[in-house]
Amino acid sequence: MLEAFPFLLLGVFVSALIQSFVSEETIRRFTPKKGYLALFPAAVMAALFPVCECAIIPVVRRLIKKGMPLHIGIVFLVGAPILNPIVFLSTYYAFRSDLTVLYARMGLGFILAILIGGIIYALYKNRDMLKRSNHDHEHNHSHNNEQPASKWKLTMYHMTDEFFDTGKFLLLGALLASSFQAFVSRDVIAAIGSEVWSSTLVMMAFAYLVSLCSEADAFVAVTFQSTFSTASIVAFLVYGPMLDIKNTMMLLAYFKKKFVLVLMGVITGTVFIAIFIFQLLIGG
Repeated sequence: MLEAFPFLLLGVFVSALIQSFVSEETIRRFTPKKGYLALFPAAVMAALFPVCECAIIPVVRRLIKKGMPLHIGIVFLVGAPILNPIVFLSTYYAFRSDLTVLYARMGLGFILAILIGGIIYALYKNRDMLKRSNHDHEHNHSHNNEQPASKWKLTMYHMTDEFFDTGKFLLLGALLASSFQAFVSRDVIAAIGSEVWSSTLVMMAFAYLVSLCSEADAFVAVTFQSTFSTASIVAFLVYGPMLDIKNTMMLLAYFKKKFVLVLMGVITGTVFIAIFIFQLLIGG
């Protein structure tokens, strides 16, 4: 909770700023429009968001509500927690003795964000997959003509609403993740993951269950360097920021359940296939 709390606050604050100060017309003007062609610039833009997986979900939800296409929002959601500068630096410091992990994490994160966004576009186009809450009806009107002081007041209202909407799911996710860390020995995980492909699956599952913030996960992953293959460590560093217990709970709070399940399947399948190809390329 302490690790994720500042990033959650950052996320809901940015989300509230977007609601109060950014109009639907502005979002539509600056969002790439042309379906699949919009995926590459969206992935580049995702790298500019210095937020982790906890903070990006409320931001993406707000952007989609403001008019951003669903698949572009998904590119932001899965790409920003890996590609942002803070994660780049933390991964560099953790793996500076072997930069293969750094380059693989950033490269696969970029490619997979585009691929996952493309699959979501093919499946859903621009259909509305967001849940609607009471706050949406209360605040879903334009504030663009109001005075700056009033906008800042509304920003605080939006931030409070969103924080309490999101915080309970973060708390539940943290409880599940910490229970796993408390009751499952790391030695057990290492024993299960002695084989190349089983180790990839184990590290993906481990990333999902322990729910580390993407700014800190590299320092945990490096401790497995002597036990697990490079590919399985990259799987841990790519899959965890895209999908873990905490953000699953938050996704279920904001998006329709069936869509979240499909998204989870798409992320899991594409990451595993990408790691399979990466494993073949590096041979270790």
